[in-house]
Amino acid sequence: MMKKRILGAAAAIIFTAGMTACGNTDSSAKAETGPKGKTNGTSETAPAEKKAKAKSEKTFGAEADGEAMFAAETEAAADTAAGSADEPRDTGREVADPVEPSPDVTATDDIAPAPEAGQLTAGEWKDNDNWGFLENLVSSGSIAFPFGLDPTVRTAVTVNNEAGEAVVNADVRLKSADGSVLWSAVTNKNGVAYLFGRDAAAIEVESGGASESYPIEGAVPVDEQTPASADASREMTVTFNGSGSLYTNTEIMFIVDTTGSMGDEMLFLQNEFTAITEAVGTENVKYSVNFYRDEGDDYVTRLNPFTTDIADVQRKLNNEYAAGGGDMPEAVAEALDGCLTNGEWSEDSVKLAFLIFDAPPHDNKEEMLKTAVKTASEKGIRLVPVVSSNTDRNTELFARALAIETGGTYVFLTDDSGIGGSHLEPIIGSYSVEKLYDVIIRVINEYRQ
Repeated sequence: MMKKRILGAAAAIIFTAGMTACGNTDSSAKAETGPKGKTNGTSETAPAEKKAKAKSEKTFGAEADGEAMFAAETEAAADTAAGSADEPRDTGREVADPVEPSPDVTATDDIAPAPEAGQLTAGEWKDNDNWGFLENLVSSGSIAFPFGLDPTVRTAVTVNNEAGEAVVNADVRLKSADGSVLWSAVTNKNGVAYLFGRDAAAIEVESGGASESYPIEGAVPVDEQTPASADASREMTVTFNGSGSLYTNTEIMFIVDTTGSMGDEMLFLQNEFTAITEAVGTENVKYSVNFYRDEGDDYVTRLNPFTTDIADVQRKLNNEYAAGGGDMPEAVAEALDGCLTNGEWSEDSVKLAFLIFDAPPHDNKEEMLKTAVKTASEKGIRLVPVVSSNTDRNTELFARALAIETGGTYVFLTDDSGIGGSHLEPIIGSYSVEKLYDVIIRVINEYRQ
């Protein structure tokens, strides 16, 4: 069983003191450029050497800051401040066994294991389930969310009927004092919806033809002179005189960065997609695979509709290869716009979108991104970002914001497989390491109704 201990909020505060710092058609064809400077396939560093280096050079801030901290000193300080136990928190979840190197291959400075399907390892973190941890990071100044996304003021609403049962798939809206809608979301199978925005005055719930409004007690308008804490996050439970309904249909979308640095992740998906569908099951399930690169490549986005034809989806995957890119930002915003804002999703389905990527969007795409995320939340699309190797802190925080604001979950690859470039340690609490294959199947089954 593989587990990792990642330092908590106290470590993030210590770091702060040390800081100085989807379903349509193809887009127009573009000329291809070279890949980003990330290894494409096997690692140049032997697994043991790379893990030792990763252990002694963990950082807890923007990669550009280059501030490294010794893990032992930081962990001791974090434990003293937070009063945490020596052992990592037991999540009660079975995790994959360590990936053992082949007995026929001895890793040296010159030889690294060849990538194989199913070897990629990953962790998972739900900020919505660890809200106090996130608020400590934000209030201490340890993190700030990029690209215009602000998930820091959250209203978590649990909707129950008069019998105390969860009202599933209800539309929930956060409204301001003037009646305008600040945020919309759909309750999950536990009757919970996550809403975001300041100056909130009321909650409106609608399901099965019934609609009710609930005032937010103690709501305080926020302006430039009002501190953010005056409109802090809150949790509410409301009793709704109506009912919801479970969705038997599930729509699963993969949105994949296919630039030159994504060879390992594409190989994984090409080899494991059909096995994933067999493990999840194909009854009442549709799939869509979508690809993106960047301006100047041979395409920007390549989008495909949902289908039950697994063989056709597999063919589309097998026809793709990692190429293009050449700089850090990629066409993430355009992909989310095509897949979420303009994608064709059914109304009566559980909706999951896995965004597999390693680079952030372009800086001038904030409005496109905010529209895509708000639309996804309104439609009930749960975003599951899967962050790959050689990424940076802004990409991590961007991915976490996507998951928070859509009620999804954040997944990230780890160094445990010994495959590809180094993987950024996220600023989170304790987590379990699993095979990526297992994580994807588990997440799908957790969200299905």
